[in-house]
Parts: sequence; structure tokens; C-alpha cells
Amino acid sequence: MLVNLLDVIGAFVFALSGGARAVEHKMDAFGVVFLAFVASVAGGVLRDVLIGATPPAAIASWRYLAIASLAAVACFFCYRQIQRLSAPVAAFDAIGLGLFAVVGARKALDAGLTPLMAAVLGMLTAIGGGIARDILTTRTPMVLHREIYALAAFAGAGLVAFGDSAGVPDEITAPMGAILATALRLLALNLNWQFPSAKSD
Repeated sequence: MLVNLLDVIGAFVFALSGGARAVEHKMDAFGVVFLAFVASVAGGVLRDVLIGATPPAAIASWRYLAIASLAAVACFFCYRQIQRLSAPVAAFDAIGLGLFAVVGARKALDAGLTPLMAAVLGMLTAIGGGIARDILTTRTPMVLHREIYALAAFAGAGLVAFGDSAGVPDEITAPMGAILATALRLLALNLNWQFPSAKSD
């Protein structure tokens, strides 16, 4: 129940990030719904394909399309209210990052992966939606910038994965993992934490 709830919330906030980005690019109604849907399910589809859970939950169930459509409608008609939040796309993206990192790690553990690889898959689940959203709006994906993005997701997913191996229940590690990943991402944005970039000289 907890993992399913976090999955739904994560899908919604990632859909908000996609919908908000679509409105920023002045897309039509279909474009807003489409980008919201892609942003909300891309990471989960990648996760399910990698662990052999087919068809992916995002396609097998109507609820993900409904969640994305609801978020898209909110962005389409209420973008000005959403825009009042500080950097809405970045904020929604950070929350979705934390939630999907936790969900991805938990589902990977259920599929029999080791804690380390469960953390890696949790990270991939978390960054997939943002990568798809950025590519479709012709931006370099945030994960390829110097900003701390994938590392934040890996930290949150790792807390769940290694907490499970230590016998700590999900009711404790899941919220903590989501908060850790989200907090690291937001701190990195606000404090300009960055990795050194490669030099071609």
C-alpha cells in the first residue's frame, strides 16, 4: 500500500513537471497531456522492462493516464497559480525524483535484485521521466549537467535498499529515502552544488 501510494504521488508530481514545461513551451492541449504522461511514466516503464514486469504498469493500468491527464488539466488551466511556486518544474521534479527512487528500489528488491543493483534501478526509475521530458523539449537532460541529480536519487534509493537488507521496515525507510533524495536535489539547486565538468583542453 505504501509503495503504491508513493508511486501514484510520484507519477502525479512528475506529470505536473511535464505539464508545466509544456505550458512554458506554449504547447497545445494534446501536447500538455502527452508531455505530462511521458514525464510521469518513462522511468517506471524502464524499470518494469528491466525487471521483466511486462506489460509495464503504466500501460497495463488506466490510472497512470488518468493521473497524467489530471495533472495536465491543472497545468493547462491553472498554470499562473502553479507558477507562483518557486521554480515549479524544478520543485515538482525534485519531489518526483525522491518518490520514484524509493518506489523503483522497492520494486527491484521485490524482483530479487541485490541492494546495490536495486539502488541503481531506483535511480534509473527516478531520472527516466525527467530525461524524457527534457529531450522532448530540446533541453540537455539535467542528469548530464554538473548538477547533483542522479546522485540524489541513488542516495534515496540506497537508503531503502540497504535499509531492507538490515531489516528496517519500509514504513521507515521509504519516507526517509524520498525525503533524502528530494532534499539533496533541492539543496544542490539552492546552494549550487555541482560536480566538476570535463575539460576538452
